[in-house]
Parts: sequence; structure tokens; C-alpha cells
Amino acid sequence: MSISPPAIPKAPEILTEGIHPSTHCRIKRALDVLGALVGLSIMLVMLIPLAIAIRKDSKGPILYSQLRCGLNGKTFRIWKFRTMVVNAEHLKGTVKNQAKGLIFKNENDPRITRVGKFLRSTSLDEFPQFWNVLRGEMSLVGTRPPTLDEVAHYQPHHWRRLQVKPGITGEWQARGRSTIEDFETIVAMDLYYQCRWSVGYDLAIIGATILSVLKRKGAC
Repeated sequence: MSISPPAIPKAPEILTEGIHPSTHCRIKRALDVLGALVGLSIMLVMLIPLAIAIRKDSKGPILYSQLRCGLNGKTFRIWKFRTMVVNAEHLKGTVKNQAKGLIFKNENDPRITRVGKFLRSTSLDEFPQFWNVLRGEMSLVGTRPPTLDEVAHYQPHHWRRLQVKPGITGEWQARGRSTIEDFETIVAMDLYYQCRWSVGYDLAIIGATILSVLKRKGAC
């Protein structure tokens, strides 16, 4: 039995009220391109051993893709190294959601493979997203890219998160990672990022993210 994909949510007029300066900053875009090229180069070095580990641990594709909502609600296909069993979406209803609001999280999600836990704790699963950054669909720093079914339940203030490009990292990833379990807290942090944004602030978040990953702070 096939499951129909969620309808693509229609962006409200609130997203046309103004253009966030980060979306047309040439320095930010140059930083994104440079970071994406470095990230993809690192990924190519790790690709073969990671591919072998993923396939040996669990049958299925090496990469996982999913439609997400980006800038102004425009959809794009995000890429990650697969960290769950192949039928994870069908099994979602069997797993308890420990988060509050429009996000799904379970600290001991049984759908995550052994290699997947390692990939998530080290953020290695995120490396294919550098391709999304190079294409201009994402940025190195931005908001968490929501799924279509999440956005379908958005309230007006939630849509403001989409006034900037989604990022590989962002305010909540750098400051809390998986320890934050309330969607409204994530929204507040994303809006705080929009208010504080500057190229220098992006660099600070990138630095904080690297430290969090190295220390496994708040790792999934």
C-alpha cells in the first residue's frame, strides 16, 4: 500500500512583506560556495568507507533524500547519508514522539541503525547537504529545513522561519543540538538568528557548531 506524499503548503503573504538581507548578501553566498566545496571534498575522501559501513550495517541505498521547504516555502530535495532502516517512514507511527510541537524526536529511535547513530553523533550524515548549499538551495548557516507535513500545520509566526535559507547548521544546532525538544523554542531561536544575522555572526555559529560536534555536545 503506497502512501501519498503531503501536499505542498502554500506560502502566506507574510513572506512577501520583506526580504531578509542574508538572502542577497554576496559575501554570505561566497562563504557558502567556499564551504560547500571544502565540505564536498572531505565527503569524497570519506565516501567509500562510509558507503561500505552503511550497506554492511543495513540493506538499502547509501543516500537518503526527502522534500523539504526552503526559502519562502519553496520546496527542494535534501540529501543525507542514510541513518535509518529503509522503511523508516512507514514505521514512524510505531515510535513515540518525545518532542513537543511540530517536530519528531525519540532519543532511542529503533529505526536508527548502528552506523546511523555514529553518523548522527558526528554529524557526518549531513555532509551530502553541501551539494544543496552549492546549488543555492541551502546555506551553511540558516534555519532548520522543515518537512512538508510540518509546514502544513504552521501558524503565521512559524512561516517567518522561512524568510532565510535553511542551513546545515544554525542557532539551535550550535547552541543546543538534540537537547532542545520544543518546536517553539526552535522557532524562537531561528527568529533570533534572523535579528542578529551578520557574516561575522554566521562565522561564530559555524565555529560553535564545530566545537559542539567535536565535543559530541547534545549529539543525537
